[in-house]
Amino acid sequence: MPVITISAVPKEYERGITYETIAQEYQKFYDARIAAVIFNGKIRELMKPVKKDGVLSFVTVSDSIGYKTMRRTAVMMLIKAVKDVAGVEKLSTTKVEFTIGNGYYCTIKGTDVTDELVGRISDRFAEISKEAIPIIKKVFPIDEAIEIFRKQGMQDKVTLLKYRRSSEINIYKMGDFYDYFYGYMLPNTSYIEKFKLEKFHDGMLLTLPTRRSPNELIVSEPREKLFQTMKLASDWGSMMGIGNVGELNDKVCEGRINEMILIQEALQERRIGEIAKRIYHREGVKFIMIAGPSSSGKTSFANRLSIQLRTYGMTPHPISLDNYFVDREKTPLNPDGSYNFECLEALDVEQFNEDMTKLLQGEEVELPEFNFITGKREINGMKLKLGERDVLVIEGIHGLNEKMSYALPAKSKFKIYISALTTLSLDYHNRISTTDGRLLRRIVRDARTRGASAKRTISMWGSVRAGEEANIFPFQEDADEMFNSAQIYELAVIKPFAEPLLFSISKEEPEYYEAKRLLKFLDYFVCVDSSMLPKNSICREFVGGSCFKV
Repeated sequence: MPVITISAVPKEYERGITYETIAQEYQKFYDARIAAVIFNGKIRELMKPVKKDGVLSFVTVSDSIGYKTMRRTAVMMLIKAVKDVAGVEKLSTTKVEFTIGNGYYCTIKGTDVTDELVGRISDRFAEISKEAIPIIKKVFPIDEAIEIFRKQGMQDKVTLLKYRRSSEINIYKMGDFYDYFYGYMLPNTSYIEKFKLEKFHDGMLLTLPTRRSPNELIVSEPREKLFQTMKLASDWGSMMGIGNVGELNDKVCEGRINEMILIQEALQERRIGEIAKRIYHREGVKFIMIAGPSSSGKTSFANRLSIQLRTYGMTPHPISLDNYFVDREKTPLNPDGSYNFECLEALDVEQFNEDMTKLLQGEEVELPEFNFITGKREINGMKLKLGERDVLVIEGIHGLNEKMSYALPAKSKFKIYISALTTLSLDYHNRISTTDGRLLRRIVRDARTRGASAKRTISMWGSVRAGEEANIFPFQEDADEMFNSAQIYELAVIKPFAEPLLFSISKEEPEYYEAKRLLKFLDYFVCVDSSMLPKNSICREFVGGSCFKV
C-alpha cells in the first residue's frame, strides 16, 4: 500500500485510489475547492490514481494553476452544451474569443445567437454540471488525434497539431464529446456550479467566479470600450487570415510572415494616427495621460504618438510619472516589508499637480528626475515652458486616475489606456491569455535591460498583477481612447528570447511550474526572426533594437 505524506504526516492508502478521493478527505481544511495536487513535485489531475509512495500537497481554485483548471473545464462544458443544443456541426464554429471582465466572450460563426438559443445552452450547461459527467484523459498518437478532430470538423485543431513535435497528445473526453485542451482539467463536471451565460453583442458571455472570490459569482460592470478594442483586434486577425496559432505557423512556413508583419505594423500606425488626429481636433488639450499595465508598450506607443502629433504641427514633450516617485525611505511598504511602488502614495501627487498647474498657466518649471540608484528625486536643470502648440505626453500607471491629476481641468486632459490585448488563440477553444503575453514580454525585457532572471520576474508577477487590479484596471473605461499594443506575430518573435531564460529555472524552485507551463505554451509556435521587425515596432521594446530609448 502506498504511503502518502501530507503536511508532514504519512498515511497508507489503497493502491489505485484517486487523488480526488484523498482531496475529498482534506477538503474541509480549505476554503476554496481543491482542483489538483502536487505529488512528488509534479502537478497531477484529480482523476489520476495513486501508484507509489510520495509527498502530496493540494492546489485549490484560488491558486493560479487551480483557477485556470476550473475555467478550462467550464469552457469544455460550454462547448459540449452548444453541441448538444445546436448540433455537432457547431463544434467547428464555436469560438472562445477573449475575456471581458470575469467572462469569456464566445461566438458561434454563421449562427444567429438569440436570447432563446443562449437560454437553452445555459440550461444544458446547468444539466451537464448536475450530471457530474466524468472527464477522462486519453493519450493518442498525434496522427490519430488529428483524424479525430478532422472527423469532428475542427480544422483549427488539425492545423495546430500538425506543427506539434511530440508523437502523442492528450485528448479529453466528456460523455460523447472529444476535445483538446492546453492544460489540466477537473475530474468531472459537478465542480462547476456557479456560472452565468447571457447573450452579449453577437455572441454570448460566460461569467465564472474570480480567483480572489472563488466561491461566489461576481458579474463585472459593462466594459464597452474594452470590448470594442478587442473586437477590432479580432477583426484585424480575421482580415489577415490569422485567427489562431496554426494559421500563424502556416504564414511563417509559407514565407509570408514579413508581409503579415508589415500589415500589422501599418494597422497599428493608422490607429495611432487616428488617436493623434482626435487629440489635435479637441480644443484645449495640454496633457496626454497614458496608462496601462506592465509590459503594455507604453514607452514605444508614447514615442510613436509623439511623431504623429508632430505631423499636425504640435510639439510633444514626454514626461514619466516615475520621476515623481517619493524618496525611497518614504515609499509605502507591502505587508511583507517590501516597497510598494504600485500604489498612488508612492508618488508625490502634490508636487506633480503643482508643476503641471504652473505649466498650464504659462510659467517655466524645472522638472524632477528620479534617480533609481540612489532612490532620490533630483533637480538636474530640465526646464520647460509650454507654448501654444506644446503638449505633455505623460506616461505612468496612475495616468487615468483623477486623483493623480486632480488640479488639472478635465478639458486639458486626454486619457489613453494601452494594453497588450491578445486575441490570437491556440485554436477555437483555447484562447491565449493576455496576461501570459505580457509576462513573456516582461521576462525578455527585464533580462535584457535590467539583468533580471526569469525566476525573479515570475516571482514578482503576482504583486505586479495585484497592483494593476487595484490601480489601473478600474479606470480603463474612463479613457478617451484605448490602444491595443498586442501584435499577432509577437509570441513567435519572443519565443527564442524567452526559452533560454525559462529553461534556467530549476525543478527545486517554486517558479518552475509556471516556467514549465510557459515553455509548453511556446512550443506551439514556429519561430520568427526578430530582424524582420521595423525599428519602431512595439515588439522591439522587449526584444531590443528599437530606434526609441526604451
